[in-house]
Amino acid sequence: MLKQADNERLTRTGPDTPMGRLMRAYWQPAALVSEMSPERPVKAVRLLGEDLVLFKKEAGGWGLISRWCAHRGVDLSYGRLEDGGLRCLYHGWLYGPDGRCLAQPAEPEHSRFASKIRIASYPCEERNGIVFAYLGAGDPPPFPAYDCFTAPDEHTFAFKGLWECNWLQGVEGGIDPSHVSFLHRFIDEDPRDVYGQQFSEVVEGTGQKLSKLVGDAYRPDIEVEQVDHGLRVFAIRQLTEQVKHVRITNLMFPNAFVVPFGNDKVFTQWHVPVDDHTHYWFMILYDFKQPTDKQTLLDQRLKEVTLPDYRPIRNRSNDWGFDAAEQRDLTYTGMGLDINVHDQWAVESMGPIQDRTVERLGVSDRAVTANRRLLLRAIDALEAGNPTPGLPVDEQAAQALIGPRAVDTITPTEGWQERWQEREAERRAASPWASPQEVR
Repeated sequence: MLKQADNERLTRTGPDTPMGRLMRAYWQPAALVSEMSPERPVKAVRLLGEDLVLFKKEAGGWGLISRWCAHRGVDLSYGRLEDGGLRCLYHGWLYGPDGRCLAQPAEPEHSRFASKIRIASYPCEERNGIVFAYLGAGDPPPFPAYDCFTAPDEHTFAFKGLWECNWLQGVEGGIDPSHVSFLHRFIDEDPRDVYGQQFSEVVEGTGQKLSKLVGDAYRPDIEVEQVDHGLRVFAIRQLTEQVKHVRITNLMFPNAFVVPFGNDKVFTQWHVPVDDHTHYWFMILYDFKQPTDKQTLLDQRLKEVTLPDYRPIRNRSNDWGFDAAEQRDLTYTGMGLDINVHDQWAVESMGPIQDRTVERLGVSDRAVTANRRLLLRAIDALEAGNPTPGLPVDEQAAQALIGPRAVDTITPTEGWQERWQEREAERRAASPWASPQEVR
């Protein structure tokens, strides 16, 4: 359990909070490129408790500025995209991508009033279908050389979803490996389902699907180690006397995790606060072997959400689609076949902000407790001006942040530590885009 003060410290992310300052030191997803209308690429964005407007710059790239006009507080998300910036509809004040006021048509021609006006603005970079923003102080850090950023566009797919709870609940769900044996048990009923298809594979020599074996092996050995990018989490399940199931996931500090998705696919998923009670998850899926079918993946995901907010169709207002008869006769959860909904239910059902002062954690929660300790130490380090995990100080340091390695494989019981690394090296060597690198 956590002390109430520490729970507040970790979950509050406004501009003047310790956790808010830490998250602002890293690039954060702000929007999907695909949700920006080609006809009018302007969108209101609420990020880390700030109301902003994202828009396409005339010369290319993206601008992100305060949503409210400095003149009379009008909503700039309705503004006209013209003359190199965003023009307020009320009195025509024009703002550039750097937040500077470029024109005030009603003021005298000789007036220098515009030069004194500047609203908040933040740098943006586009990476594999997501517009990232840097809301911190000073110059933004270089992007790490993680696979999700270096994979070619044709091998990736990006999406997002709205979850109605604090960001930390989403992250802690993603780095908790023991829940797979229960929450995602027997998910192979529908092989067409994009989420969970890795559990449908029959494990050689057993005659059983991986979902059944993982469900039965509900007491995994969990190991956690701190690495440059955050944490590496091992979940080792003894399936038979001869074979183990080795699943390696990662915390990509401070608010993302990296998860294997079958033999050749991996996804990185950020959990980004809208405010302290709501957040978006953003995902970049990348395929080591072949180009992704973006349209098919998009169609599958759009069946599960409502636009424009990307709110799941199954949500708290309808009990996440829970059906008692389905739970009795068909699925373990009674909430359909989409693993994403299962994870959503788990973290949303805790409430807007989980009360961690009353929880009881065990050995199987090692990754969760390690992450909390790491976050609290990083807050202190940032306040003291010291380095924090996964935050490169220069381009050389950014290029050293690679992977992170995410593996889901069956190995012999003996020598599994070496075998998973060999399998990872084989996967990268066979990939048309991934460069062979040492395991980190």
